[in-house]
Amino acid sequence: MLVSLRIRNLALIEDLTWELGPGFNILTGETGAGKSILIDALSLLLGERADKTLIRTGADVCSVEAEINLQSKARLKQIDAVLEEMGAEPCEGQVLLLKRTFSATGANRQFINGSPITLQGLKNVGDILVDVHGPHDHQSLLATEKQAELLDAYGKLESSRMACATAYRALREIEQERASLEISESEREQRLSLLQHQVQEIDSAHLQPGEDVRVENDYRAASHAQHILEQAGIITNLLNDSEDAVLSQLAQVERALTAWQRMDDSITDAEGINRQAIAQLQELLETVQGRAERVDLDPAQLRQLEDRLNLVQSLKRKYGGTVENVMAFGAKASSQLAALEGRTEFLAALNQREKTAKAALDKVASELSKARRKIAGPLGEKISQELRALGFNKALFQIEISSAPQTGASGADHVEFIFAPNPGEASRPLRAIASSGEMARVMLAVKTTLAEVDEIPILIFDEVDANVGGETASQVGKKLRGLGRSHQVLCITHLPQVAAQGQNHFAVEKKTKQNRTLTELTKLEGTARQRELARMLGSQTEASLALAKSLLAEAGA
Repeated sequence: MLVSLRIRNLALIEDLTWELGPGFNILTGETGAGKSILIDALSLLLGERADKTLIRTGADVCSVEAEINLQSKARLKQIDAVLEEMGAEPCEGQVLLLKRTFSATGANRQFINGSPITLQGLKNVGDILVDVHGPHDHQSLLATEKQAELLDAYGKLESSRMACATAYRALREIEQERASLEISESEREQRLSLLQHQVQEIDSAHLQPGEDVRVENDYRAASHAQHILEQAGIITNLLNDSEDAVLSQLAQVERALTAWQRMDDSITDAEGINRQAIAQLQELLETVQGRAERVDLDPAQLRQLEDRLNLVQSLKRKYGGTVENVMAFGAKASSQLAALEGRTEFLAALNQREKTAKAALDKVASELSKARRKIAGPLGEKISQELRALGFNKALFQIEISSAPQTGASGADHVEFIFAPNPGEASRPLRAIASSGEMARVMLAVKTTLAEVDEIPILIFDEVDANVGGETASQVGKKLRGLGRSHQVLCITHLPQVAAQGQNHFAVEKKTKQNRTLTELTKLEGTARQRELARMLGSQTEASLALAKSLLAEAGA
């Protein structure tokens, strides 16, 4: 749910905070008062292009911020996954914070939860959360891929769709594997030669995990063997060999503490501490002497270590950064070599696997297609009924399913929503509808029908009431209110019948202060809302006020 929208220095808006409510939100006001500026502001947060001419005269920077409450745990998880992928901070609690600023100099910055992100990142998040229907189109339903998804969701075909995607991926992996083997004989010989060289080079090295670090340490030690032995001698002498060696002195301390302990039990802990110190220093002495014994002054041994280190470093440069990566590369090259050397047999096995995988894909795609065709007709008729209630008395809405050029992850079908507003008119794809008023009402009918399966939580309708009135206007309002039970709905309207159905009513007004024009927003309740509906009816006469009151009463407001 969009909790709040704050706008600063955008067109006629100086500083405005819009705190919305759940369900059906209405926005009204005189033409030119600035209603569409609010939608423009939200569109900026959805990744739309920023025009610096929108910056309020006299200001240098414009900013838009939104707080969105992700009430669904599934949606929160989805958004956090998207944010993690783009390197942004996750949501705190269920709150998502969006911000966008742009300046007269052209600087454009976007943030999610305080993290700077790209404009495309902002758009990706917006696509999950908001649909804008009207002249400011942000319509996921126009994409045929989305139409297929909604059809499948409506028919509860997600498992079949997932099975199709899994079968498609399995087939693509086999096809890619086969393509790597289907090369000319000269290419095969070149590839064989290269793989044989790589496998032989890596295998002959007999690498061990972590060997690069171990060899480098041994080489560094051998390079400084004389100095290391000198330091080992100094440490050994101080700890054990000199007349006043540390361990000898601690032995004297041990004897003194033992004598003391016979007279005073409280010194027992000190005796234990001394014994621990002796044990640790003896361990230190053993470590130093053991390492010194392994340091070889033999120049031949040093050369062997140097050669080994050079070999390991060379393999890492060629095949991958670490010994483990080199070993993995060798294993893969060995597998590819075996496949190329036995190409005929391997291709035959691959072809059989490909045939099996293709049959499996065709089977699940055919089942998905049959299920889609079974539900397409009833869904199209249900949407047609919704359209007739919205003023398209003889409209026809169909879901056309045709064969796709090739079977893909989503099946073998091309799904297209088709619409004919009037008898005798040719049916056209939904994306070809020119009138924004028609489009908004069609979207309303589709959204109403698919409300249970459409996961986009925030819906905005602009000009949804264009060219309608009377009973149709009342139906539009009721549909939007009903849609508010499963989504948050924002609607700009000029019709009192629609406005009366709103659960939260806001009025936009243009005012002049200190010779500057400002757009202000007010939440209307009680008599103030009644007066606004009367204004929309044409006047604030007693008759208009009475009609406004009756509209609100009918809506239960």
